[in-house]
Amino acid sequence: MKVLGKWKKPILMLSDAVLINLAYILAFFFIYNYKNFRFYSSSYKEIALTVTVIYITCFYIFKLYESLWRYASIDEFMLVIGACLTSNIVMIAFVRIIGHPFAYGVSIIACAFSIIFIVGLRMSFRVYGRFESIVNCNASKIVQSRVMIIGAGSAAAMVIKEMKSSSQSKYMPIAVIDDEVYKKGNTIAGVKVLGNRKDIPKIVIEKNIETILIAIPTIDDEDKEEILEICKKTNCKIEIIPGMYEIINGKVSLNQIRKVEIEDLLGRKAVKLDMQGITSYITNKTILVTGGGGSIGSELCRQIIKFNPKQLIVFDIYENNAYDLQMELEYKYPKLDLLVLIGSVRDKKRLEDVFKKYSPDIVFHAAAHKHVPLMENSPMEAIKNNVFGTYNVAECAHKFNVERFVMISTDKAVNPTNVMGATKRMCEMIIQSMDKISKTHFVAVRFGNVLGSNGSVIPLFKKQIEHGGPVTLTNKYITRFFMTIPEAAQLVLQSGAYAQGGEIFVLDMGKPVKIYDLAWDLIKLSGFTPDKDIKIEITGLRPGEKLYEELLMSEEGLTNTKHEKIFIGKPTFTDLSVMKEKMLELAVIIEKDDVQLLIDKIGEIVPTYNRTLAEVSTSQPESATM
Repeated sequence: MKVLGKWKKPILMLSDAVLINLAYILAFFFIYNYKNFRFYSSSYKEIALTVTVIYITCFYIFKLYESLWRYASIDEFMLVIGACLTSNIVMIAFVRIIGHPFAYGVSIIACAFSIIFIVGLRMSFRVYGRFESIVNCNASKIVQSRVMIIGAGSAAAMVIKEMKSSSQSKYMPIAVIDDEVYKKGNTIAGVKVLGNRKDIPKIVIEKNIETILIAIPTIDDEDKEEILEICKKTNCKIEIIPGMYEIINGKVSLNQIRKVEIEDLLGRKAVKLDMQGITSYITNKTILVTGGGGSIGSELCRQIIKFNPKQLIVFDIYENNAYDLQMELEYKYPKLDLLVLIGSVRDKKRLEDVFKKYSPDIVFHAAAHKHVPLMENSPMEAIKNNVFGTYNVAECAHKFNVERFVMISTDKAVNPTNVMGATKRMCEMIIQSMDKISKTHFVAVRFGNVLGSNGSVIPLFKKQIEHGGPVTLTNKYITRFFMTIPEAAQLVLQSGAYAQGGEIFVLDMGKPVKIYDLAWDLIKLSGFTPDKDIKIEITGLRPGEKLYEELLMSEEGLTNTKHEKIFIGKPTFTDLSVMKEKMLELAVIIEKDDVQLLIDKIGEIVPTYNRTLAEVSTSQPESATM
């Protein structure tokens, strides 16, 4: 089509005119014997121009000259059929009006020939495009991966067609897998269905498959988990097309194909929210999110927007993250009343100015230093930011009559063995004691590691794999609770709806996951063999690190909420005067810059803090209970 350039439409019209008239001449030949052919066909000359104009006009109305025919689908071919049938009907009506002796049989056969010729011409562009793609691919020496597609449905058909038609495609479709017995032996878009999911390992070897693509947008978690377990037995890269809710207008394309992530392997079901409960406390309210540019904070902002707040205020010290989020939200939600403010939770005066000027109704406090090893080396900064920062925001919430204050906590606050965890436990103590003297409902939400968040283990493993390894982890038996970023943010919002004051909401994180298994799976999903292509190295536990985390202290107990994934731990500290006294002592120690004295004071404030617990043996724990 490139060679036609600006002459595409005139050339197509001229070609169509020739083919239409050829169709009518052949129709006369079929209807009448050779002797009468000349007599009857000569009368056609009188109306040939009219026939041509009628057909070309109908083709133009049906927009046959606007399609990119090298990418034509069934929709375009249906338009050709519709245009030819319409033209034929108009033609029959015309000859009857003028009284021309034109047989119905000629019209019907001519219409059939017209469809065949016009479709054939258009098909030639697709054939040319396919040939050009093959030539260009060979010329550019693009290395194509041999692909097995799982799922012989419409999504697979679209993906295979695009793989074949794109000259820049890095995929070569070789085989299709589907569990429907009747599909075996048939072809989809020219690629044969060779078996079901149980045949995957065998077919991978027989067909030298390099990449496995799961092309079932409606696949449920149980089936996906089972298929992935089978695929992990091969040495193939594993990729997936997004679920139907992620696909705009139901279209599937190669640029939507993504790598299989750890989230897919965990098989976590989508969180079901009490939409009405969340709507009742967020809609038409001014919402402030501290640390709004971070992993959890930014996702909270994305989720909050869905409930139509009056105004969303993003407060963060790190301007790059805040700016990126601002650009994203302003682009996606141009009508949103968004305010992005730069400032630190350590700055009490700045916070008071913000609360006084904008009067937030709800505060989500996500600002914190969270990296365990870094806080072990900088405990003073952990206290300044996490403890005093939380106290500053909480005091402002109380002073300016905020309705609800929801703080993001962590499982590391339970029996902490590191400074970061101990400071988050102190934050919980602050909000529980503050709740006793305030009209504001102060609550905390405690959960474990968040997949894909800044500084989490998964992005680190991915970078190490990209660089050829080794993948490093601290202990072969170390386990952690994991949750996706959207899942965590949604449950935080849901917890806010249940807030009565003083609760620590504990999220059901599912079963604890061995970090070693995560590393192994990531290497396999990347198409490598663990400990052969990519080494796994054990480096030893870092200072303050536990083998496994807990979500609940023994004295807290658990009560249910309306949501199956959210539980409540009862308050264990409620004396604000004692907390203020301890914080004054911390401030004095910080002025002295005495780290050892600071560590001792942390242990005094948080009796469950025990750094020696990090020095555990490397024996495998029985379980990590909630």
